[in-house]
Amino acid sequence: MSPIIYVAVTSHGFGHAARTASVVATIKKLRPEMLVIFVTTTPRWFLESYFQDDFIYRPRSFDVGVVQSDSLKMDKAATLEKMQHIRSHQNAIVAGEVNFIKQNRVDLILADVPHLAGVIGKTAGVPCWTISNFGWDFIYRNWGSEFQEIADWVFDCYSQCDRLLRLPFHEPMSAFKNITDVGLPGGSPSHPADALRSKWKIATPKERTILLTFGGLGLQQIPYDNVQRFPDWQFITFARNAPDFPNLLKITDPQYRPVDFMQICGRVVSKPGFSTFAEAIHQQVPIVTLTRDDFAEAALLIEGIKDCAHHQVISPDEFFHSGWEFLEQAPSTPKKSQGIALDGNEAIAHAVLEYFH
Repeated sequence: MSPIIYVAVTSHGFGHAARTASVVATIKKLRPEMLVIFVTTTPRWFLESYFQDDFIYRPRSFDVGVVQSDSLKMDKAATLEKMQHIRSHQNAIVAGEVNFIKQNRVDLILADVPHLAGVIGKTAGVPCWTISNFGWDFIYRNWGSEFQEIADWVFDCYSQCDRLLRLPFHEPMSAFKNITDVGLPGGSPSHPADALRSKWKIATPKERTILLTFGGLGLQQIPYDNVQRFPDWQFITFARNAPDFPNLLKITDPQYRPVDFMQICGRVVSKPGFSTFAEAIHQQVPIVTLTRDDFAEAALLIEGIKDCAHHQVISPDEFFHSGWEFLEQAPSTPKKSQGIALDGNEAIAHAVLEYFH
């Protein structure tokens, strides 16, 4: 019998799906007969950009993460309401998934990082391994008294997981009893640098080629006019609503991802996002990041890149209300001389294969 893994990915943004699909692609490469079921509301086209093999797609949502209108704006009231709704329907959600898992003879659950996966696994009698650098209880705990009950519930669900494969830039994640630390996972380019340059007619040197990427949720009102202040630079964006400037390249073809372009860029300008940071570190591209005060994971990520990457940390004000003078300054060097382990994909894949062995 081919092993079957059920991969539950949070409904929040695209970053969790990017890192987990990269890990699962590595597992599949080492064990091609493995059957993969992705259980997430992340769109299928996005999963396919990281995972090129066949998989079963089951669009289900077990959490909301944070309800956001863009990569920086959070709607806490809507988040609380949706999490309370999920909590009140927990039994029905769990029963539906347990039924599916038993019918499909699932052998292992990998979760990044929906809390109900632990409860589903325990109820179905199937081990659940979580892959993450933070739990949603850590985010909610910061948001005041009305979130404490939800944070406690999420913590309790996580405590039912069998194992945590803890990624770098992490909080303690004390809900989990059995913790293995692993290196940075992440996708790698699937198009050669020369092919990208010739297809998109990019002739600028690396240091004047800048990737603007703000995750699956994007950013409203990026001050694109600043691009025109740097006429002999090349800017690259994945935002479909970006204006048409001669030195701003819009990538809308889903077979291309930000990580494909990182290899030809001198800097990546981003909000704090684990997958973007991890891929930039893999590609050795300096990171320019905005700060993000109300999201507890952001501080961990920013500390992480200060330690491990060439970086610039700018305020939202500097990004939205300046002439982007930061591009004319040199990035800071990493604080730590010893690099970070980059073997997250392989370490997790080998742990999974060992389990099946």
